[in-house]
Amino acid sequence: MSEQEHDRLEDGIIKEKSAMPFLEHLEELRWRLIKSVLAVIVCAFVAFNFAHYLVDFVRIPLGDVKLYNIAVTGTFYAYIKLSLITGVLVSLPFVFYQLWSFISPGLYKKERLMVIPLVLISTILFLIGAAFCFKVVLPISFAFLIGFAGEQIENTITIGSYISFVGLLLMAFGFGFQMPLLSYFLAKMGVINANMSGKGRRYAIVIILVVGAIITPPDVFTQFLLAVPLYILYEISIIIVRVTQKKDSE
Repeated sequence: MSEQEHDRLEDGIIKEKSAMPFLEHLEELRWRLIKSVLAVIVCAFVAFNFAHYLVDFVRIPLGDVKLYNIAVTGTFYAYIKLSLITGVLVSLPFVFYQLWSFISPGLYKKERLMVIPLVLISTILFLIGAAFCFKVVLPISFAFLIGFAGEQIENTITIGSYISFVGLLLMAFGFGFQMPLLSYFLAKMGVINANMSGKGRRYAIVIILVVGAIITPPDVFTQFLLAVPLYILYEISIIIVRVTQKKDSE
């Protein structure tokens, strides 16, 4: 028996062993979600103790613009919100591990060995997206949106609205940068191909614009700043799918 045939036989045996009823899959998913949520809560609890420092950090894109609080509990809830966002960011490797581990039983042996690299790549892509948002998108957005008011209007930005705005965009860019990895994974599974992705450009543009309109504030400028990088990532994903298809066919 050749090594390739042996691997296929072993994959078939492992997949047969890993097959489980639908309810058991749901139970496993439930426990992995519980573990992920607990990891976020624990990290958020630790982050809450450093909330003052975190506020100083997230204020960097604002420059000299001050933040205000107009409610008795406003600052407290803003700190909780910021701690939860930080908890998600810090616990990302564990959350991605739970996700890929849940998917891995349905993969072949060589693909299952990619779980740890996939976790690392997912985390790195998320951080790159969040960093791009923090260093490029947020400063441009604030310079435009705050400066748009002119000198005759004084901006009063509450700490709660600011953290919500920053947190939403950081998450949007972080998860948006997962598109190339997701495309590679779907191409390896044979779910999508380059021809399908190419023909889907017009639909992708519509979906990207709709997503941008939903998750960003109601202004065209910020939606544009989100939509352009996402479309570029979509084009990169098409290239990745094409390369993956070519290697698999060799």
